[in-house]
Amino acid sequence: MTTKPILLLSSQFAGNPDKDGDCDCDCACSSSSGFISDIAVFPNSFLSLPNLHHQQINDEYCLIFNPKNNADIAVLNSSALNILESFRLPRTLNDDEDKDIINKMLRSGLLLAEGLNEQNLCDAPPRTLSAWLHLTDRCNLRCSYCYLPHVREDMLSETGRAAIDAIFRSAIANKFNQIKLKYAGGESLLRFPLILELHAYAGQLAKEHGLSIDEVVLSNGTLLTDEMAITLKSLNIRLMISMDGKGHYHDSQRPYAGGHGSFKDVSDAVDMALSYELVPNISVTVSSRTAEGLPDIMEWILERELPFSLNFYRENELSASHVDMQLDEQKIINGMKAAFKVIENNLPQSGFLGGIIDKANLSTSHTHTCGVGQNYLVFDQNGQVAKCQMHIRKPITNIHVEDPLTVIRTDQIGIQNISVDEKEGCKTCEWKYWCTGGCPLATHRATGRYDVKSPNCNIYKALYPEALKLEGLRLLKYSSR
Repeated sequence: MTTKPILLLSSQFAGNPDKDGDCDCDCACSSSSGFISDIAVFPNSFLSLPNLHHQQINDEYCLIFNPKNNADIAVLNSSALNILESFRLPRTLNDDEDKDIINKMLRSGLLLAEGLNEQNLCDAPPRTLSAWLHLTDRCNLRCSYCYLPHVREDMLSETGRAAIDAIFRSAIANKFNQIKLKYAGGESLLRFPLILELHAYAGQLAKEHGLSIDEVVLSNGTLLTDEMAITLKSLNIRLMISMDGKGHYHDSQRPYAGGHGSFKDVSDAVDMALSYELVPNISVTVSSRTAEGLPDIMEWILERELPFSLNFYRENELSASHVDMQLDEQKIINGMKAAFKVIENNLPQSGFLGGIIDKANLSTSHTHTCGVGQNYLVFDQNGQVAKCQMHIRKPITNIHVEDPLTVIRTDQIGIQNISVDEKEGCKTCEWKYWCTGGCPLATHRATGRYDVKSPNCNIYKALYPEALKLEGLRLLKYSSR
């Protein structure tokens, strides 16, 4: 008896239409696959593409994706895999074949209509211009990895409005259709009235120019009040809260200025936000100091069904003295795999590949690690514009130029976020369009170069198959619903 062919696609059970995973990762990629999704359009012969990634996830199912495009990840049972393998040589369709399965294979970039060229969609232009608004340099915490000196300087209302004006000028000049605003600091909630003012002003401009707008407040969570949570929810402004572990793991990296821990206040803030149906995205900074605590914080996050991102610690000038935070390969791999085991036992319905392993976005292929130098602007409290928030004290231009983004894009002195196709050690790697060689700042600090692979390459390669297995298991779990 032949088993019915089954093919599941990641977009079917994502639980979130944003293929970036909504993890606030400055990704410059398009989420559109662009592949032909109806065999009736090209009723000729078809061919399975070479160099597809195959990964067995259990005895019956295999995970496959095309590493050269940003279409869906596919999970196939043995019968569906046999159908795919029958197209190793070009052939026409049989009358009795499952047309729905064939359409899914086309949609996911596993099959190609003969006579068409394979589309490499990694260079699809970004549609969203993202901007970091540094509302204040002040903060009530003293995080071990912070790159800011915490001077007592705030962004004035006039500066904030001028920054919004500059963002819209660049968005219009460069034909973006969406703007993403990140209200940040320091601790952004110290300037909550300014957030509301800039939200209203940006909303007015968006309406005038026919652009959509997405907004998120980046916060440590300790200053969140009931009124703030209610307001953010009512205005459709999202919230990202940093939480690096449970209890002492979090406190070891994110203490108050006075030295005592902040975990209890942060966890209470998350639960309070949830009571008002404001669902925060949890950003976890992973270091060797906290790697062992990853399973506990993942269990805490998944119990609350929260979106999350796991980001690796990046050494900077102010944090270099914390030697115990430096990424020990085995500690990080062991801690991450232990966290993955927790995820496997508590698989969320929403997709998580956009932020499960540092800056790698396993939900869509791309050529650049982030939006730096592409579609990203960082405005400091004085109206200076930098490429990256970690280089906020090294501005490239300011709010007064007509198009700050064009100045950022043409700069050859600051951070160079080059294509993974230009990075030594990445060019022949099957993961290159999903990893893109890692954070350019981290690579440059470790090697003095931007055109080489990440110093975390071994960590990434050890974890990517494990993360994809989780996605395959998630698709299987929710396919019956």
